[in-house]
Amino acid sequence: MANETSRRDLLRGTLAMAGLGVLGIPDWVLPALAQGETLVPFTDIPATTNFTPAVDRRTFDIRKIDGPFTPADQFFTTQHYGHPVVDPATFRLKVSGLVERPASLSLDELKRMGGKELLAGFECSGNRRPLQGLSGNGRWTGVPLRAVLDRAGVKPSARAFVFFGADHGPEDVDFRGTISKVEQQFGRSLNREQALSGTPFLAWALNGEPLTRHQGSPLRLLVPGWYGVSNVKWLAQIHLQEEAYLGKYQARWYRTFRGEMIDGEMRWNETAISHMQLKSFVARVAKNGSAYKVTGVILNDGTPIRSVEVKVDDGPWQAATMDPSTKEKYGWKLFTYTWNGATPGDHTIVSRVTDTTGKVQPTEQELESKKSFLEQNSQAPRKLKIA
Repeated sequence: MANETSRRDLLRGTLAMAGLGVLGIPDWVLPALAQGETLVPFTDIPATTNFTPAVDRRTFDIRKIDGPFTPADQFFTTQHYGHPVVDPATFRLKVSGLVERPASLSLDELKRMGGKELLAGFECSGNRRPLQGLSGNGRWTGVPLRAVLDRAGVKPSARAFVFFGADHGPEDVDFRGTISKVEQQFGRSLNREQALSGTPFLAWALNGEPLTRHQGSPLRLLVPGWYGVSNVKWLAQIHLQEEAYLGKYQARWYRTFRGEMIDGEMRWNETAISHMQLKSFVARVAKNGSAYKVTGVILNDGTPIRSVEVKVDDGPWQAATMDPSTKEKYGWKLFTYTWNGATPGDHTIVSRVTDTTGKVQPTEQELESKKSFLEQNSQAPRKLKIA
């Protein structure tokens, strides 16, 4: 069809082969378009959508998923204070505050401590329908945060572990009507238990290549299972302190505001953006003969998945198949569903996921009391037309 995208436009064989080499999996399990398949366009996004309006404002076109990992040059990127240029040759990571041995570590020193790999996917907490493109999955190389903290020696009084990026900018800080103009670094914090859990990771490479400037070169923090705001890019300093950290992007901008009925009364709560909420979405639909293959993505905090289902129009929920190439705890999970008997005309297709604790991805109506757009994990119907 004239308005369908061919296999040649979507395939990215180089990354698929990289995935094969790393995981040792056969190519038939990868979700790239097969020979003879054609992409069915969604009608809920304009054909002229620009997924990369600027190098520092890039959204991943999820219809181009062709393997376990998102290509580094397509991985989404966003920022608040611009993208600083940090020379890897002169870079030093400072470890300060409530530590026994304050440190200033070069990239080479960090590499001698690490060389570990982490497979992890995440999304921006502002990722939402219909594009869902502020998400990605990568193979990261680096060193566990715990190794760096053990080298510095954490004092018993340390409670807040603050991570500052090299990016900074002017801010107006309002305290009861008094405005102070200050220069602030981007910062996020973890509590003691989170920081010392062994899960957070300091990465210097993505998919086997050094981080680019737009992915946080030369070093970034990764907190697997958490939203992207916690993954501080251009990591410059780790500062341990006793009091809670209340920087703008920790205490004010990244909050979810929602109502909850308690004893018959509505109570309004603000909660911090941290663990990713259970979520799935349909990434693309491709035609192959008379059948249509639906490919989708699951993102969550690492809790094992029990099932994922797909519904077409007002039909029943049908079981989808998990892709065996994406089974890492903190990686995104891909799924497929074969839609047979599709009739010409407009259709709606939606997915929902359930984890092993029994938690089910909510409907949009079930999130009506949430007043902020962050953590939008509701079931997301996609619209398309069958020719």
